[in-house]
Amino acid sequence: MVKISKNFVKELEWRGMIHDMMPGTEEQLMKEPTSAYVGIDPTADSLHIGHLVSIMMLKHFQNCGHRPIALVGGATGMIGDPSMKSSERNLIDEATLRHNEAAIKRQLSKFLDFDSEAPNAAKLVNNYDWMKDFSFLDFIRDIGKHITVNYMMSKDSVRKRISGDEREGMSFTEFTYQLVQGYDFLWLYEHEGCKLQMGGSDQWGNITTGTELIRRKLSGEAFAMTCPLITRADGGKFGKTEQGNIWLDARYTSPYTFYQFWLNVSDEDAQKYIRIFTMLTREEVEAAVAEHMQAPHQRNLQKLLAKEITVMVHGEQEYVNALNASSILFGNATSEALKALDEQTFLSVFEGVPRFELRKEQLPSDIIEMLAVTTSVFPSKGECRKMIQGGGLSINKEKVTETDFLLSEEHLLDDKYILVQKGKKNYFILKFEQ
Repeated sequence: MVKISKNFVKELEWRGMIHDMMPGTEEQLMKEPTSAYVGIDPTADSLHIGHLVSIMMLKHFQNCGHRPIALVGGATGMIGDPSMKSSERNLIDEATLRHNEAAIKRQLSKFLDFDSEAPNAAKLVNNYDWMKDFSFLDFIRDIGKHITVNYMMSKDSVRKRISGDEREGMSFTEFTYQLVQGYDFLWLYEHEGCKLQMGGSDQWGNITTGTELIRRKLSGEAFAMTCPLITRADGGKFGKTEQGNIWLDARYTSPYTFYQFWLNVSDEDAQKYIRIFTMLTREEVEAAVAEHMQAPHQRNLQKLLAKEITVMVHGEQEYVNALNASSILFGNATSEALKALDEQTFLSVFEGVPRFELRKEQLPSDIIEMLAVTTSVFPSKGECRKMIQGGGLSINKEKVTETDFLLSEEHLLDDKYILVQKGKKNYFILKFEQ
């Protein structure tokens, strides 16, 4: 029998992870091990860092002795969610849904224990499994009659959409979303003994519809809890960059780029994020913040945050690789370290660096000819010669000392790139295709 090892509500409170909570929630969680679920949109085959808050809620929930359930919204993901969004989602077919579901479970397994024999082992469910054979007539007869239109209209997420431009408006499909999500909670309450639903603060209306449905249909008591929507100190949207989402899958966001995202957050955000996105204890967090305040320029808090979350998502080795990749750009890394980078990380490290597209038949080539005539790394041969003689030019992190140096295919990284470094900070990439 799993025992409640920690007060889940108190744990989340000091971390700044509670926005709203129904009365009686803390008492229920201290009374007995409880099951709770979070809904996850399966429209992509990877989670992104916008999902991390609710995933961390589930992780803490399991860590405190309770049972987490991750609900993949296969049915609801095909509908669209009115929670403060201005547009509807695209439909996905079942094959794509199942592929995404499997990929999401693999990622969640890095945070949650699905496989042990413990009573609080995590479980993954998909609402498509119980919604796909539920007829419309059965749904409106068994579920629709329990929730009034007045109740549904009172929700902020619905009211804001309906009071907007009528050309935009809200479809009936989206309007019924809260009923479908409410039924999920009812189904999990009946079949999995699930008494709590958690999610972002924009989900409060949908979650409480579920508790109301359980009360009206089953005379049962269920609970709701939401976390704040994460923001950046500068008012920007958390997790969004110029390149788009920061994904948890290395195919979409390299571990190096993932590490750099956390390394580059502001001091204010680092103090908030280290509470939310790591499993460090309160004492460890407070000690790390205090140390950081002594020498903020060293960015020790950001380094600790980036390490903890990169190891959790990608593993120790990818964290070490990200550190090594960082040293290539900002430290005195060797050519061996550069050659050890895979192509994706290499391109991530040198993103935005000027690039010249060339053909392999242009090799071998005299270095001065290549850098001052074939390309415009240098404005003139004389300037290139002078830089070499002054010891300021490196090819693939190795200093060039001879003005008659010959560039050949042996210098290609990943069989296509040559990295040129001019002075301390100016990099150029020569890319050779067949």
